[in-house]
Amino acid sequence: MSLIDSIKNLFRKGGAKVGVIKTLTNITDDGRISISPDEYTRIAEAKRYYRNDFPKVEYRNSYGHECERRLSSLNITKMAARRLASVIFNEQCSVAVNNKESVANGDDATAIKDNKAHELIDEVLADNDFYTTYEEQLEQGIALGGFAIRPYVENDKIKLSWIKADQFYPLQSNVTEINEAAIADKTTVQDGNKNLYYTLLEFHQWIPAKEGGYNYQITNELYESEDKGQIGVNVPLDKLPKYKGLQPISVLSGLETPLFAYFKTPGANNISPESPLGLGIIDNAKHTVDAVNMTHDQFVHEVEIGKRRIAVPSEMLRPGGPMASGNGQQEMHPPMFDKSTDIYEAMYGDPQMKITDLTQPIRNAQYQSTMSFFMREFENETGLSQGTFTADGEGVKTATEVVSNNSMTYQTRSSYLTQVDKQIKALVRAILYTASNGALFSNGIPLWNGDVDSTETIVDFNDGVFVDQEAQFNKDMQAVDDGMMPRVQFLVRNYGINETTAEDWIQKSQEESADRTPAALQEGALFGGGGTDDEEDNDEPDESSGQQDS
Repeated sequence: MSLIDSIKNLFRKGGAKVGVIKTLTNITDDGRISISPDEYTRIAEAKRYYRNDFPKVEYRNSYGHECERRLSSLNITKMAARRLASVIFNEQCSVAVNNKESVANGDDATAIKDNKAHELIDEVLADNDFYTTYEEQLEQGIALGGFAIRPYVENDKIKLSWIKADQFYPLQSNVTEINEAAIADKTTVQDGNKNLYYTLLEFHQWIPAKEGGYNYQITNELYESEDKGQIGVNVPLDKLPKYKGLQPISVLSGLETPLFAYFKTPGANNISPESPLGLGIIDNAKHTVDAVNMTHDQFVHEVEIGKRRIAVPSEMLRPGGPMASGNGQQEMHPPMFDKSTDIYEAMYGDPQMKITDLTQPIRNAQYQSTMSFFMREFENETGLSQGTFTADGEGVKTATEVVSNNSMTYQTRSSYLTQVDKQIKALVRAILYTASNGALFSNGIPLWNGDVDSTETIVDFNDGVFVDQEAQFNKDMQAVDDGMMPRVQFLVRNYGINETTAEDWIQKSQEESADRTPAALQEGALFGGGGTDDEEDNDEPDESSGQQDS
């Protein structure tokens, strides 16, 4: 750091002390942020559980000495979040952007083929590896209570920024919608022998427009601190090279929804009912998680100290004294046991003591029963089906049996899907609004010129194991016979082909059916059918042979 920079920092610190320069201890100290700091204390605690980060166990040994050991825990927070994320979303999911009017008319195929918005969204999602990344981010969102996605422009390409629960701060909101928010991005820079901690706060707000309505304003503020626990003082954006050229204030017009998409875990926030933030999967199950970890730790510790031990007279473990060999040299008494043996314990006292087995049986049945009890409680508290974390030994099941046996998980999945669908649709709108703003691109030309409100986003979740394919086939076939489902849609749903291929199948099938006229079918039935005209002539019975036979 140069002398001039040092002097500037000195003035900033002095200005902050007298209130001239803005300073923050916590992000929630900013007057624009209307949410309790307790919510972020809760998120930090949920994050600790997700990391499986627990304090060491303190105990007294047999001699009364205070000792500590690492807690042997089960990371069931990670296990449960991973399980739910995998059944909610997978790479087979697809996002289609249709023309709203054509959707209303039932003409999805034409809308998808002709709508440039669909091609743009498909390209952006593919460039950002969306379908793989989303499942990973969803897992963390389930564990912590939510997450957000924000599109931005980098090198004239639309990128996606994934915002974790502890980086997202609602401004004006209600318990169901968040329309304004602050997004925090932290950076650590080493300056000589100390670290400097920077926090960029990006405020997304609606401001009244002169011509009426509202404009969308993005405000960027950078803070610097030498203390990791504080946000620090407001500094210029170009203090960090990565933010050089970033505008302090940007105003966008023509938007109706924010440029971020927030996912909130389903269910009410009973810890802070006024908060728009969701609860992590273990926020109401911490005591059960602690009980599971305590039981598992005690069992592992009992296994460690419960290895086989045999008490033997101390003389049996002594290396022995020097004894004379045949050549007059001294040598040690040979050991009585293999050197790798560690099950023997030397006991002192009774000279008549015999070899005694001190091993105590491990209480595995009791621990297993206790673990199963707490696991069932955890499954109930998190909305997972009984037996999610235990094997029932019933072998391979059909899809129908899986749905039946996992009815609770299926219901929970359905609740999560509603929120996922809502977030992805909001993300598509945010991407389209970003693409339609030419000021965000170096050539001033937008990537897309359409009307966002004229589009309709359809998210197709591949149900995977939760769909019985045979039952779906029979049900859809009945719908086709009743005239309730087009044959194209039937082929797409049940054979995994696209609509173009399905239409080609139907056309070829119709052509083949046209060749099979009633006369041809009757002739085929009479003569055993189906050959060419030449073959049919050759197959006619020989009258002469018939006469000879008679």
